[in-house]
Amino acid sequence: MGPLAGVKVLEFAGIGPGPLASMLLADMGATVLRLDRVADAGLGLPVPPAYDFTRRSRATIGLDLKQPKAIEFVLKLIEGSDALIEGFRPGVMERLGLGPDICLKRNPKLAYGRMTGWGQEGPLAHAAGHDMNYIALSGALHAIGREGQKPTPPLNLVGDYGGGAMFVVTGLLAAIIHARSGGPGQVVDAAMVDGALSLMTPIYAMAAGGRIDGPRGTNQLDSGAYYYEVYECADGEYISIACIEEKFHAELMRLLEIDPSPMPAQRDKAGWQAWKDKLQAVFKTRTRDDWCRLLEGTDACFAPVLSMQEAHAHPHNTARGAFVDVGGVRQPAPAPRFGTTKLATPTPPGAVSAAEALSAWGVSEAEMAAAGVR
Repeated sequence: MGPLAGVKVLEFAGIGPGPLASMLLADMGATVLRLDRVADAGLGLPVPPAYDFTRRSRATIGLDLKQPKAIEFVLKLIEGSDALIEGFRPGVMERLGLGPDICLKRNPKLAYGRMTGWGQEGPLAHAAGHDMNYIALSGALHAIGREGQKPTPPLNLVGDYGGGAMFVVTGLLAAIIHARSGGPGQVVDAAMVDGALSLMTPIYAMAAGGRIDGPRGTNQLDSGAYYYEVYECADGEYISIACIEEKFHAELMRLLEIDPSPMPAQRDKAGWQAWKDKLQAVFKTRTRDDWCRLLEGTDACFAPVLSMQEAHAHPHNTARGAFVDVGGVRQPAPAPRFGTTKLATPTPPGAVSAAEALSAWGVSEAEMAAAGVR
């Protein structure tokens, strides 16, 4: 099921964006096979299988990629694959005998996805790093934080997942379409620093156009503006306000019964702190639930700030089925949604057997045994 039904992808086990990218492809119907390197297993922080959400909906096999028979087995799989995802440092796949030149010779239509932090070349290409390092180099980390405070890491959403997983998926899909339209296969060089920079394009545009003209925490979208801010409520919980447009700002004022005429104009930065003080005093008079009853569903651009433990129970998320039960564990549902090619409910990690998955490549159990598949 799903729009990628029939697409076959090999995932070389890694951490961060590679597993999420593979999960997204599997959620959309691709047959994804994860290859673990048994000779040096133990990537990242171990997670019990039932809670390793990004490994859902696909099978995993173990191979000793230091053995020639295992490499030949992988090359045979590559012959029948549409795409490959690897997240090693530059040169590792070449040393294994699985570099792009060899793989594309075996399958000239292959989309060869290379997921790294710094890219395949450049002065930092071979250096170790993690999400925060990549977004630091893009300007994104410097721009995120409160006024007068040091930059705030936005989890690892911007580098690993926004700049990494989303871009390698986009690149692979484009390469697959290109190959199926008669073009050759090709390498997709998905560097997280490049992806983070691409995500920052609108922010760079705002800076170039003068809409960002102060230090972090003093501008419209970085917590500087009172109308794009988080406020504490009487119960210690928080709400978010994002009434950027004048008509939505006016609606918030109407619902809060505030006359804005004595206050500074909305775009007058010199008056933003006075507005923040006023709104904070107002929002501290009621609980978060009280404000939800008044403001939620209106054009005031309002939403409660929910914890991960609360998000599943919100009526909007419930109505849209935004969470699913996978093997008895609640987790985010596949996205995006499709009108015709509906997505299947994900299966837990390990629910798809190696033999079942490899049958899509026409591989027998005898061939698996000969290659040392575990």
